Amino acid sequence: MNDQMGPGSLLDTTDSLEAISVFRGWKNFMFLIVFLCLLLVQGAFWLVNTGMVKVDCVCCAQAGGVVCATNVKDANEAVAAVVDPNKPAEAAPADVAAGESTESKTDLNGFLRQITFRRLCWTLRFVNAILILSACVYVLAILFSLKVSIVGKLGGINHIGKAFFLALFMFVLLLPWQRVFGGVVMGAIYGPCELARAYPAERANLFADVLYYLRFSGYWLLIFFTLLLAQARTCRWTRAVLRRLEVV
Repeated sequence: MNDQMGPGSLLDTTDSLEAISVFRGWKNFMFLIVFLCLLLVQGAFWLVNTGMVKVDCVCCAQAGGVVCATNVKDANEAVAAVVDPNKPAEAAPADVAAGESTESKTDLNGFLRQITFRRLCWTLRFVNAILILSACVYVLAILFSLKVSIVGKLGGINHIGKAFFLALFMFVLLLPWQRVFGGVVMGAIYGPCELARAYPAERANLFADVLYYLRFSGYWLLIFFTLLLAQARTCRWTRAVLRRLEVV
């Protein structure tokens, strides 16, 4: 009876595997949410950076931010260059394929014109909130999986331990520390006012351009690859547990 209820018994191992299956399911679900939110955050940056969505300083002023949109005229010219009402009148397409491509471009331009900066602001704030919460749950799911693996002696501690520290590193860098430390320490998450403030700034040299893209794309790329590495480590941990229990 004591052997049956011992720490290495089959009953304890079964309970540990059931707990692992729960944490693993939530981990994978949170990973998917964080993955999609990161893609949306980066997509919002490129919509503003390419001029598809013009910066509106009124939206940021209502949110408490101060934005000087000096290059809004350039953004408007970029949008106007995409949709030129004089071009269809000058040269009509000769075949049906050209007509279909013109209609598809018109539909795409109409869809992009519906994405205003105000809507982008609300979407970015919502995505940032979901991203922080889901990343927090993702780290906690990996932490609980690590604890169950240690207590249940399931193996794969090397992989799940590295996955936890990678996920924790990703979560710490993800938080908007610039709001706490006043720009001394930056987080990967940015608000719409910060994006609008950085976009129209005059970047007269290459160094300023590099800092601009490192802030909004390079930092994001570091977070993205850290997330993928953490998820890959958890997959190795799962295979190690199954291999030790002779399931595979």
